Amino acid sequence: MQNPLDAIAEDRCVAVVRAAEIPDAAALAAALAAGGIRGVELTFTTPGVLELIASAVEADTGAVVGAGTVLDRFQALDAIAAGAEFLVTPGLSEGVASAAAENGIPLIMGTYTASEVMRALDLGVAAVKIFPADAAGAGYLKSLRGPFPDLRVMASGGISESNAADYLAAGAFCVAAGSSVVPASGVESGQWQDITTRARRFVASFDS
Repeated sequence: MQNPLDAIAEDRCVAVVRAAEIPDAAALAAALAAGGIRGVELTFTTPGVLELIASAVEADTGAVVGAGTVLDRFQALDAIAAGAEFLVTPGLSEGVASAAAENGIPLIMGTYTASEVMRALDLGVAAVKIFPADAAGAGYLKSLRGPFPDLRVMASGGISESNAADYLAAGAFCVAAGSSVVPASGVESGQWQDITTRARRFVASFDS
C-alpha cells in the first residue's frame, strides 16, 4: 500500500477542510480526488469529525484522509481508531508524536523556527508544516531548508493560486489548500462539482 505522504507528494497538495458541517464526507473526498487533490485533512474544529473521517475512509474514494488540528495524544488515538491515514498538528506535541509512532501513522507537525523543526525531527515526524507560511513568505521556507535539505515541508496558511507555485519552487513537498478550494459555504451545502472545479484550477496553478 502506498505511503499516504507519497500520494500527497505526487499531488503536491492537501485540502484542509474547515466547516461547521460536512453533510457527506465521502462525497467531499471524492470531489477533491477527482480534481487532483487526494490528500484531505478533516479537522477537529468540525463537529463529529471522527465519524466523518470513518465515513470518508470506508468509502474508498481514492482520497487519502487525515485528521488535522490534532492537539493531544487522546485526539490522535481517536483519529487513528476512526481510520485517519495521517495526522497534522498546528504545533509541537510529544503526545501526538508518540501516538502516531506507536501506530505507524505519518505525522506532519506544525513548526516555524529552526529550533522547532529540530525538535519535531527528534520526535520522529514524517514531515513538518510551516505555519503560518504567509507570515514570512516562500523565501523563508527556502532559507529554512538550507540546513535541512532532505526535510519534507508542507507550506500552510495563506496559500492561494497566486503563490502556491512559489512555495513549491522554494522546496515545499506540498501546500495546504484552504477556503479557495473548500469554502465553508460550498462544503456545507454540498457543492461537490464546484469543489472539483476549484481543486483542478488550484492544482493547475502549480505549473502555470
